Order: sequence, then C-alpha cells, then structure tokens
Amino acid sequence: MTTVTRPTHVPQDRLYDFDMFNVTGTQEPVDNLHEAYASRLHEQAPDVFYTLHNGGHWVITRYDPISEVVRDPEHFSASEQQIPRIENPPVFIPLSLDPPANLPYRQALMPHFSPKNVKALEEKIRFWANRLIDEVQENGSCEFTQSISSAFPVSIFMELMGMPLERLREFRELSDRFFSTNVQAELHALSGQIIGIMTELIEAKRQAPGDDLISYLLGVQIEDRPIRQDEIQNMCFLLFLGGMDTVANATAFTFRQLAQDPALQARLVADPALIPAFVDEGLRCFGIISTPRIVIKDCERFGVFFKQGDMVLNLLPISGRDDRRNPQPHTFDIDRTKRESLTFSTGAHLCLGHFLARAEMRILTEEWLKRIPAFKVAADHRPRYRMGLALALLDLPLQWN
Repeated sequence: MTTVTRPTHVPQDRLYDFDMFNVTGTQEPVDNLHEAYASRLHEQAPDVFYTLHNGGHWVITRYDPISEVVRDPEHFSASEQQIPRIENPPVFIPLSLDPPANLPYRQALMPHFSPKNVKALEEKIRFWANRLIDEVQENGSCEFTQSISSAFPVSIFMELMGMPLERLREFRELSDRFFSTNVQAELHALSGQIIGIMTELIEAKRQAPGDDLISYLLGVQIEDRPIRQDEIQNMCFLLFLGGMDTVANATAFTFRQLAQDPALQARLVADPALIPAFVDEGLRCFGIISTPRIVIKDCERFGVFFKQGDMVLNLLPISGRDDRRNPQPHTFDIDRTKRESLTFSTGAHLCLGHFLARAEMRILTEEWLKRIPAFKVAADHRPRYRMGLALALLDLPLQWN
C-alpha cells in the first residue's frame, strides 16, 4: 500500500515511519518479534503517532492511552475494523457494535464462554490435547504450529461450533489469508467465502439442530425478537476468525519461549500449579490482535487532535511490554507480582473467549509436560512471522528425547 500525504491536522513531530505489515522496521530476521516490536516503538516513537502507511492512521502504543481509547465509544467507534479503510467493511457482531448496541449479542454468547461452561469443557479440551500429542510423541519431533498449536484450539472451537473437523486445514488457511492481506478486493472475496461457508453450516443446523453453538444461536432472542439471519452470519464470521487464529498463535509464541528455557520446563514439571502463571505471562508477552477504531467525533487526546474519519490502531500485542505497567517488560517471569496487559482488550469489548483461551493453553501445557517434559527448538530454526492486525509465528520445529 502506497503512503499518503500528511493530513493538515497531523503535526510533523507526530509522524513516525511505521508499517503494521513490517512492525520491526527491518528486513533482517529477528529472534523475538514482540520484543523487537515493543522496543522499537516504546523507545523510538511517540506514545501516539501518525503513520502515512496503509492509508494513513494513528497508532497508540502504550497501555494507558489504549485503555482510554477502547473505553471511549463516543469518540472512537469500533464500527470499522480494517486498516486501510475499505468500502463496505466487514461487520463482526458484536465486535463492530459500540455499547450499548453490542450488549444483547454479548449476553447471548456469554453463557457459552463463562467460567462454568469452560470448566465443563475441560474433559473435552484434555482429550484433544492428548489426541494430538499421541500423534507426535513417539516421533521425537514435530512441527508444532501445524501438528499442535493450530490443530488443538481450532479442533475444540470447531467441535463447539458444530463445524466439520475434516475441513480444519481449509478453514485455518482461509483465516490466515484474511489476516495476511490489506488489499480490498482480497478482503471482500475472503469475507464472502467465509460468510458463505458459515451460511451453509447455519442452514444445515436449521434443518438438523445439534448440541452446538450455531444451533443455539438460531434460537436466540435479541431484544425480544428472533435473531436475524444476517446477525447470525456476522456473529459466526467473528467467531470463525477468532476461533481459527488467536489462541493458536498465542500458544505457538508461548511454547517457543518455553522450549528455549530448560530450567522453566523442569520447574513446571515439578510444580504444575505454576502453569496458570506461565500461561498468564505468555499472554502478557505474546499478544496477537491489534484493534482498530474510527474517530466519529473530533476530539483532543494525549496532546493531539483526532479528526472525524481518522483511523486509530491500538497495539494490544505490545501493551503488556509497557515498562510503565510491567517492570522489566521483556523478561519472561512467571513470578511477577504485577502483571498487566490488554491482550484481550478491556471494557465493553473485552474478549468473550478469554476464559476458554486460558483454559486451553493451561491444559495443553499440563498434558504436554506430563508426556514430553524436556524439549527444545531445532538448532537451525530461524523464526518466520506474519504481521499485520494479527501476529503469527509461522513455524516452530521442536525436538525431544
């Protein structure tokens, strides 16, 4: 995407050369994407700056201003979720709706992602963890992102939704392609393809309901009326992208960290009660999704003027590496007494799936370490990443025995 001219309301000293599809600002490989990303922006860039890349937009890098923006729908709306802006942007329900409009849809989904319901899913989550570990344990090695970190949460999600498991790789590829592009025609084509798939599944469930989330949504009442077809489609669109991508990528980054730390492996094996803290530290260090907002009312914040129509990118993945919130932010430390991040956002758009995400990562770690207590990254591995609105580690060869 070519750069644009500096808008007249943007001061020269608030410009910074940042492309979200190359967040480190270099073509050279980096060992730790999140550390390089956060170090670059927190040390070199203003806390709030404007980039001319990708159609031109504001970028917010620090915990406190991000929290303020995502909690202020009066000025910063979630109604557009694409940077650069595109015609007829996709609608993700409830993510694209500002409060209070999003509330009835969140209330409809909450029971399925509540702590009680996640607790009831633990046996199923543990089954999937062991089934996938079964497939690789005797080999002494695996390509973790393909064999485990994408297949594990995606299988659970697809079963929860009532989606055909044999299409896992197809669906995962669609999600990856969606998050890898900023080209309007491709985004529209992929959106149409995903919504088409979900519509087929919705219609199949309408004819033959089951014990799954899509069947449940078909009977939901929204403000005392039956839910509409377009609302179910847009809810399933969001669930598809979230379920296919976010936990898979957070798991891959976090397990790479663990694979590089034999002492931490031994500690978690000896005391599995520490694993929830390990998961929380992984989520602090390795966020995935950045969340856009569009300015719907002129305002001044953080010493700059935001004009109606401006896009704002909130960098949730590096919010946990803000040294103003977390001392020594690049140190992976499961013993932190203070641990703060916005990996799952906050306020009216706090991710509904955060209890499930934590449970999945915890249970996979528990079962993996029971069976593969010591492992490492292949010596010749050089990490490759997907950047943009959703970060990903593209491969992770692990070895043991």
